[in-house]
Amino acid sequence: MTTRSRDGGKDKSSGTTRDSHYIDRQFNLPAAKIGPGEVYATQRNMVIVTVLGSCVSACLRDPETNVGGMNHFMLPHHEGQPDGPLSESARYGAYAMEVLVNHLLSLGARRDRLEAKIFGAGRIVPGMSDVGAKNAKFAVEYLERERIPVLAQDLGRVEASKVYFFPHTGRVLVKRLKTLSNDTVLIRERNYAERLDELAKGGGADIFV
Repeated sequence: MTTRSRDGGKDKSSGTTRDSHYIDRQFNLPAAKIGPGEVYATQRNMVIVTVLGSCVSACLRDPETNVGGMNHFMLPHHEGQPDGPLSESARYGAYAMEVLVNHLLSLGARRDRLEAKIFGAGRIVPGMSDVGAKNAKFAVEYLERERIPVLAQDLGRVEASKVYFFPHTGRVLVKRLKTLSNDTVLIRERNYAERLDELAKGGGADIFV
């Protein structure tokens, strides 16, 4: 996993690159785009953007400090993988959540003040129809177990979603992608899923590579 600090410690990210940062002309704000296996947290007034298929994104925020962030993950799904909060599969989801939480805490958030909004878990990938449901179930149960209230959720759609999260205010916009101009989302999620399965089978711990 690669963790980066930007702008004097106002941002924390895992897996993103400089190419992921741009100015969003629609909102006139700095923006960071994240993909599968990536995390971004910030103190700044900006927008974090991702496109979700079967994956899930949790948008977490401390409303008192306006520190917020987003992750983008899925669980390994190879055959024979048991379900449940203590399973090997769930360990990868918990890791993705804890990386985000730790980034937020390092920027001044408090765990007992965190609020969540969760998105994704679509049924868009042929041969992976149950994966979205598994990801959604994990995210809901994790947040409930950690006593992080879920203010909004949009899970299990039959199309991909583009999510815009504004950490400074907590606002989230979701754009339904009825048709995809290319199969980039599918390819990225398939590659990520294959990588996760190999790591899970081999007992690897670092899923953000």
